[in-house]
Amino acid sequence: MDNEWKGALEEGRLLAWLDSRGIGAGPLTGVRLLPGGTQNLLIRFEREGRCYVLRRPSLTPRPEAEKTILREARALAALARTGIPHPKLIAACDSRAVLGAVFYVTEEVQGFNATLRLPDHFEADPSLRRRLGLELVDGIASLAAVDPDRVGLGDFGKPEGFLERQVPRWAAQLESYRQFAGWPGPAVLDGVADIGGWLEGHRPASCVVGLMHGDYHIGNVLFDESDGRLAAILDWELATLGDPLLDFARLLSTWPDPSGASPLSLKVGSWSGFPVREELIERYARRTKRDLRNLLWFEVLACYKLAIVLEGTNARASAGLADPGTALRLHASANALLGRAHDALAQHG
Repeated sequence: MDNEWKGALEEGRLLAWLDSRGIGAGPLTGVRLLPGGTQNLLIRFEREGRCYVLRRPSLTPRPEAEKTILREARALAALARTGIPHPKLIAACDSRAVLGAVFYVTEEVQGFNATLRLPDHFEADPSLRRRLGLELVDGIASLAAVDPDRVGLGDFGKPEGFLERQVPRWAAQLESYRQFAGWPGPAVLDGVADIGGWLEGHRPASCVVGLMHGDYHIGNVLFDESDGRLAAILDWELATLGDPLLDFARLLSTWPDPSGASPLSLKVGSWSGFPVREELIERYARRTKRDLRNLLWFEVLACYKLAIVLEGTNARASAGLADPGTALRLHASANALLGRAHDALAQHG
């Protein structure tokens, strides 16, 4: 194991814990760190011919990391009562005694992440790439139809006042970055205050309550290798109760334009063939029957929220707490997102 993360996996204690829950038998094999984890570690292993993924906080976790892991495990357990594709939860551990942090174990999902690679037949066939985009929409539309009470998540968040809390919540987070020495302040985000003001002045009158993923985009799903079917929605750590339209708006906020340009650095091999934004909207409207007259507000909010989240890395880097190269890239993405919001508002007068 690589020296940077081997301390996250005490094999002897993990084996004893797995044995106590009847999860396979014998030694761990094929142990390796999976890509994609930033705040958390994803460790793949095999036992008795079956493949698993263990998810736990990083070795330098944020304050709420363990609470987030356990919330995510609860969400995965609830999703077993739905048809939403997700990694099947095997077991969760809420004690630090085993690995020094809480964790959970899921089955490994077979599939590909389109931002890491496209199989050759997807590179060659635009119709298969089109299906990937439509599958993304169908997945988030299906999640919007889940009744939180029916799956035991009726208390998973505070939907009352959800829309009213959004701008104050994210504006406060942006202000909190002043704690990092060297960060110039909110002015480094172009027009962020103006966008916050527009959101407050145009907030929809009501909220449709449902289960939200919280960070839905093409890099947080796996597709089936053969036909592009949505194999699993990943990374449920930001799941909560709120208005599911914000999940769809999050997808749109970073969806590339016809040239393939996107505010984020997530890329796919070839963007031609993917459905354009208008097709995604038509598909979502047809699948959900949702009134989309307030979609602009949710798209602007998605850009505003994500820009502020990404700027956090730049603020931490200013104090020597994050990689400067990553910070520069994410800061550029944050301003690109705000640019998208400004452009959207200009187009709508």
